Parts: sequence; structure tokens; C-alpha cells
Amino acid sequence: MRRELFRTCILVALSTSTGWIGWSGNVLLLPLAASFPMLWSLARTRLQATAISAAYFLAASRGLPQGVANFYSSDIWPGLLLWLVASFAFVAVHAAFWNGRNGWQKPLRYLAACVVMAIPPFGILGWAHPITAAGALFPGLGWWGLAVMAAGLSIMATPCRPAAVIVMTGLWLWSAAGWTPLTLPASWKGVDLEMGASLGREAGLKRQQELIDIARRHPPGTTVVLPESALGFWTPTVGRVWQRSLTDKGITVIAGAAVIDSQGYDNVLVKLSADGTDILYRERMPVPGSMWRPWRGWAGDQGGARAHFFANPAVDVGNQSVAPLICYEQLLVWPVLQSAFHRPDVIMAVGNGWWTAGTSIIDIQRASSDAWARLFGLPLVISFNI
Repeated sequence: MRRELFRTCILVALSTSTGWIGWSGNVLLLPLAASFPMLWSLARTRLQATAISAAYFLAASRGLPQGVANFYSSDIWPGLLLWLVASFAFVAVHAAFWNGRNGWQKPLRYLAACVVMAIPPFGILGWAHPITAAGALFPGLGWWGLAVMAAGLSIMATPCRPAAVIVMTGLWLWSAAGWTPLTLPASWKGVDLEMGASLGREAGLKRQQELIDIARRHPPGTTVVLPESALGFWTPTVGRVWQRSLTDKGITVIAGAAVIDSQGYDNVLVKLSADGTDILYRERMPVPGSMWRPWRGWAGDQGGARAHFFANPAVDVGNQSVAPLICYEQLLVWPVLQSAFHRPDVIMAVGNGWWTAGTSIIDIQRASSDAWARLFGLPLVISFNI
């Protein structure tokens, strides 16, 4: 009994370390997440598998309690509760698919759990997915790299895991040795801001002029990307102000905004230029709880952000196809894979992360976006507000 308890504690400690270090915000550490299926498969009971899964996910998402406290200006307890609730999907799926039998049943079950956590409905909370490490191990291999990564994760759940560890470690070292920073696409510029919680909330003429001045500093022909929520509430008046201000400048601006109606609102990206203004993209997956609240509609209430799940996976900006990812979408698997299916030329990741102060959430979002861009060999444009 003591021996089994000791073994459980070791596996839980290793799973915690895997989640904590793998999801620390450094893209080169993401391959550590591939250790999770090995630890999960070493469980001897469903209870052990549950504890191992919980340890991994809670460690990987450790910034959530503090982030929620920052967002709502509250103490840590609501964030802790949401942290535990958010972990339920990951833990429940991996506990349900675990099986104590040896052979090929276990890796197939793990692969099934991977798929379930990658797509809705469970994929809505599918953060910290080990498949994200494919970009660090197989840069430029695209769908083939994703398939090999999925196979490798499955093998990690078999007795052949030592061979998989050796191969993945070799690929990891090879990738790290030739690592170079991602390049921006020609004529694109992602602008990071430090406007805190005021961005999107102070939307008066003075704030619009500040943003316009930032955009106008760039040379003609540049596409300037500003963070999520930068413009605040989107109105025709805001559009006219920007259009007039960009006259004769020869630049295009893409910026976040919110489009409100009587049923709720859309979190969007707007394209602005001297030629006009258009809503470019509507967010597919807003943050559950703080933004997307479908249960309010079930109760006959209105409000909250709409989720456009599988809409507009790629949008056109000039002669380029762009895969937009707003904030929370960068932590999930299915939005970027859906976009990649449409063969975009650029991945564009934006966010408004003022509420993540004191956490590694933005670093994780950047690392995740970096990994996906590397996997598909695409340039990456990033714009965040802190």
C-alpha cells in the first residue's frame, strides 16, 4: 500500500513538473509536454490516471487564478474555483479513456482522448494540448509533422516509450540547434502596447488619436496590426475618423474592436484604410465565462460575446490570406488547424492581456502561436497589450 502511494506521488510530481515547465512560455520547452502520455499510461488505476491528469493540467494553467483575480479586481478564490472547473474537461476525458490493459488498446485510447480534447465541445477547454509541441519538433513539416507527432504521443503510451523518448529528444536537440527567430512577413508590423486596462475602455477621440498617431508612424505600404479591443466599441463614427486620418498615408491598419447589438456582441478585427473600413474577422472562440456565456441565452437573458465556432478561418488582406487568432484561440488546437486547412500565408495573433500581470499566460500564448507558425512554415505577426 505504501509502495503504491509512493509511486502515485512520484508520477503526480513528474506530471506537475511536465505541465509547469513545458507550459512556461518558452516554445523550446513545449516538447516536455510529450511526457504526459507516458505518465498517464504508467497509472495502474483510474484514480491514479485522474490524479496525473489533474496535476498536469492544473500546473500548465496555473496562471488562471491570478488572471481572474486581476480581471475582476477580486481576491483569489473565484479564480481558484474557475481553475478547478476549467480542469474538469481535461481530467474527465483522460480518466474516462484510461484503461489498465496492456497492448495497443492504451495508445489508441490516448489518441482518442487527444482528438476529443482538440475539437469542440471538449476542445473549447483544450488548453495545454501536447500536440502543440509538433511545431518545436517538426518545423516546416505541416500536416505530416502533426501526424508524426500524434503517432509519437501514442507510442509514448506503450512499452516502446524508451525508443520514442530517444527519438523525440534527438529531434528536440536538432531543432534547438538550428533555432532562429521567426521573421515577419514583408511590409507587416505587429505593434505591442502598454496601455493596461484602459485599452478598449477609454475609446474617446483622444485615445483614437493616440492609436492613429502610432499607426501613422509607419511607412507607406505597411500593414499595421494593433491589439485586441484597441478601438473599443466599433461605430461608423470611429470608422470615419480613422479613414480620414489615413488619407494619403498608404497604410492599412488591422485592430481589435467590439460590435454590439441587442443580442450581445462580437469580438472582431477591423481593417482600416483610406479606401474604407470593414469588419475583417469575428472571433470563433471567445473566453468561456468572462466573454462567452451561452447559459444566459438558455435562461432567456441576452448579452455576452458570440462564438462563431467554424466561421472565417482565413481572411484576405490585400493579396495575402491571413489566419487570425484572437487571445483565447491561441491556447486551443482546432482554430489554428481549421485555419491551416485553408492554406493561409500569414498567422496573425492578437490579444489584450493586461489582466495577465504576474502570470505566464501571454508568454504561453506567444509560444503556442510560435509553435503552430513553425509547424506550417508560416510567418507570424503578434500584437499584444499589457
